[in-house]
Amino acid sequence: MPELPKKYKKDFPYSYALGPFPTFELLRRRPEQAQAVYYREDFHDREKLLALCAQLGVPCQCSQKALERISQKEVCYAAGTFLKYPGQLDPAAPHAALVQPGDMGNLGTIQRTLLGFGVKNLALIGGGADRWNPKTIRASMGAAFQVEVEEFPDFPAYLAAYGAGREIFPFMLDGGTVLTPDNVPQAARYTLVFGNEAAGLPPEYQRYGQSLFIAQSPEVDSLNLAVAVAVGTYLFTQRDAAPSGGHTRVGARGDVLA
Repeated sequence: MPELPKKYKKDFPYSYALGPFPTFELLRRRPEQAQAVYYREDFHDREKLLALCAQLGVPCQCSQKALERISQKEVCYAAGTFLKYPGQLDPAAPHAALVQPGDMGNLGTIQRTLLGFGVKNLALIGGGADRWNPKTIRASMGAAFQVEVEEFPDFPAYLAAYGAGREIFPFMLDGGTVLTPDNVPQAARYTLVFGNEAAGLPPEYQRYGQSLFIAQSPEVDSLNLAVAVAVGTYLFTQRDAAPSGGHTRVGARGDVLA
């Protein structure tokens, strides 16, 4: 009988994609990293899963005991074991950078959000939440297998690798410019930088580029990190996508309205 997988630890060379959708994304996006797949007997898409694993040559086993061990208290119908792999950012593409993110759920959600807006490069600065933790992978809903993630000990190390010809936009509560849809900076290559959930960005990030602030009501002290990333990334990517003559609105039947 094959050895049951172990509860995840950060120093393992492998991790788990928990849940059917992240497991299918692992197999579709990073099949060369997939090591094994487990499923419950009552998983309704097991035939599709078995067929894909057979096509890719990935071992696939019905084992509720294995799923209970790696998912802990959550009910999990399918999961995949995969080897961790290095990421490398595209120097010509837009980047997002997170400085010591502390929450794995936020980190996963941010990867899913970035991918949704077409930003596929994420720098992690100074440690923080484990990008490989199954909670992070699950929160990303498999987006972690499409977003390139590269880790750096500090921001100068990131700039040494990718800073040439790139404009830096730190998002700070004391940011110099209130970001609106009408004043999104024009930059061919840029990095949007966001700080830790509790502390934000340290004051020295002001010197790295044009600091930005997302306006909010005085009833809250700050936006959730994942929300701030979503707002900032949406505004920058919509600027890139908008034609020079403005936005085209399309009706429910596909009719061009303006």
